[in-house]
Amino acid sequence: MLLNISYNRPEIKERINKEVGSTFTLIERIKLKGTGSPKLHITSTSIEIHNLLILDSSTNICNIELQPKGIIVMFRSLLETYALIIPYYKLNLYKGKSEEYSVYKDHYFIKIKADNPSIHKFMMKILDYKTDNALPQIEDIR
Repeated sequence: MLLNISYNRPEIKERINKEVGSTFTLIERIKLKGTGSPKLHITSTSIEIHNLLILDSSTNICNIELQPKGIIVMFRSLLETYALIIPYYKLNLYKGKSEEYSVYKDHYFIKIKADNPSIHKFMMKILDYKTDNALPQIEDIR
């Protein structure tokens, strides 16, 4: 779901916590060696996100925050902050070109330029956490 998170509204925070869980505790963040991504440059997006990003002429950047049950992709347009809430079971992460990652959820997508080793490392952290904490699959039952 794509939400405007510019204002402190308890009902929005409750919806986010229901989808991807509340933020990690300080000890969990230290064990994970951080839960936030570096600054990510957006190369292309789905039409709904594109329509928000073209409202201003600033560079299109976002960041990703790791949550217990998903990720939050946050970006700004004009003076508003928007978040794409993606639970792990709906997250598809692709590496298309050598320096580009694609984050998909249903009909939303954001393509991110990965020209820094720290970005590759963070994307691997997302994939590792997703596989370690995934729900059991039918193939796992024996």
